[in-house]
Amino acid sequence: MNAGVSSSQPMSAPRAPSAGREAWRMFSRNGSAVAGLVILLIILFTALAGPALYGVDPFAIVSGPLLPPGDPDAPLGTDGIGRDILAGMLVGAKASLIVGATAAALTMVIGISVGAIAGFYGGRIGQALMRVTEFFQVLPALLLAMTIITLFSPTLTTVAVAIGIVSWTSVARLTRAEFLRIRNLEYVQAARAMGARNRRIIWLVILPAALPPLIVTATLTVGIAILFESGLSFLGLSDPNVMSWGVIIGQNRDYMLSAWWAVTIPGIAIFATVLSVSLIGDGLNEAFNPKLRER
Repeated sequence: MNAGVSSSQPMSAPRAPSAGREAWRMFSRNGSAVAGLVILLIILFTALAGPALYGVDPFAIVSGPLLPPGDPDAPLGTDGIGRDILAGMLVGAKASLIVGATAAALTMVIGISVGAIAGFYGGRIGQALMRVTEFFQVLPALLLAMTIITLFSPTLTTVAVAIGIVSWTSVARLTRAEFLRIRNLEYVQAARAMGARNRRIIWLVILPAALPPLIVTATLTVGIAILFESGLSFLGLSDPNVMSWGVIIGQNRDYMLSAWWAVTIPGIAIFATVLSVSLIGDGLNEAFNPKLRER
């Protein structure tokens, strides 16, 4: 009896994998993206645990100036005044990553806000916001950032804010394009017909659908911000009291030919970080882009 009843019950169809699981599956199949993720995790672990494990003050003079790598007191050598390069690298990793992440977050907040409002409302509001975007886009980004840092104190916060202010225009254009594409789709019209307010439609209906390309852009923006901070530090426009990879390069640029390690080692760290973020961005692009999945 029970067997007959159980056999008559319809079998449940297998559940389709969620979008997140499918994206992770595609990402994990990309060897370059996984390698980039591993490199970035190693850099993050070094930034968080390295200073405590090594325990050397990056501003302390531990030996003679421009000591080459290999010395027991300074495994990666010393800079122009005798400070330990390895200690500076470990402590500077955290500062460089924080500046990059903060600047990228500010870039995304400004860009998504401007692009979302311009793309959703259109008309005069959209045109006015796009004129503002074009104004910032034609300004020389480096000169504008240098002006902002010069007007205010050259702290890491000021550097991060300056980078965010000059870097949001491309994000705004991308967000606007996505909102123009999505705002007239059926489920958006259905939400509007059900009485949803514009604020809810923008942030809870359209934005989640526009996130995949924005997530990819956010990862790449982190790498760009780290490079930007390094360039500003090379020009001496950063906080000299906070050690970062860019500060190490900037303070030792005069010894570039005579003491290559003082500039090359932090340069390699910056290159590895930006490369890892770029590889992760490419992997996310492939994971979230249905057209690339079919290849």
